[in-house]
Amino acid sequence: MYYVAAALLVLSGLFYSASHHELGQFGTNMCSYGSAFCDNPLIVFSGAALAAAWGMFVSIK
Repeated sequence: MYYVAAALLVLSGLFYSASHHELGQFGTNMCSYGSAFCDNPLIVFSGAALAAAWGMFVSIK
């Protein structure tokens, strides 16, 4: 689950950078396919936080 949280965290950063036009043509393509996530990358970040919390919850020994 930590891998999923890390991947979502990276995606959140990419969507944030794409929304601020820092990635050039790649960012434009990202925002054309995932405009909701470019408008509000906090959605993806929240998913990463929930995945990390779930990973911590299920791995309690």
